[in-house]
Amino acid sequence: MAKYSEKAGEKVEKTMHEKKEGTLKTGTGKKVTSKKQAIAIGLSEARKEGAKVPKKK
Repeated sequence: MAKYSEKAGEKVEKTMHEKKEGTLKTGTGKKVTSKKQAIAIGLSEARKEGAKVPKKK
């Protein structure tokens, strides 16, 4: 399993919480229903903030 920084883990945890509440939205404004998509959004946000996250494939 890939190693992520603590900051990245916190971001993913936050986005997963938002997904469960039903407040997490995609870039086009649609509601996120997929767990994988929520994780991807969290990692993307962490990457933008400069956290240690492996590159996208």
